[in-house]
Amino acid sequence: MTTELETNPEKGRPIRLTPVPPGVWLVIIGAGVTVLGPLFGFLIGTILGTEAKALGLSPIFLFLFLGFLIGGVGLGIVLLGIRRILRNRKTTAH
Repeated sequence: MTTELETNPEKGRPIRLTPVPPGVWLVIIGAGVTVLGPLFGFLIGTILGTEAKALGLSPIFLFLFLGFLIGGVGLGIVLLGIRRILRNRKTTAH
């Protein structure tokens, strides 16, 4: 089986790749952490059940609280990303 490469491809629209501005990935990752932090905290708490006590609290409440703390860290990452996007926009504006 031989495959021949086209030596003369058809002309088409040129592809121009542009990188995303700095800070966009921080916003995307931070938003994911913000949304999934409390969800996984509640999930882990319900897996452990209500019978066991940790620090005098039900695991559902404890891990949901920890999930909210992780979500807050994610929100901080989002805000840092937004700040970075806005600062980059100021420096690149004509």
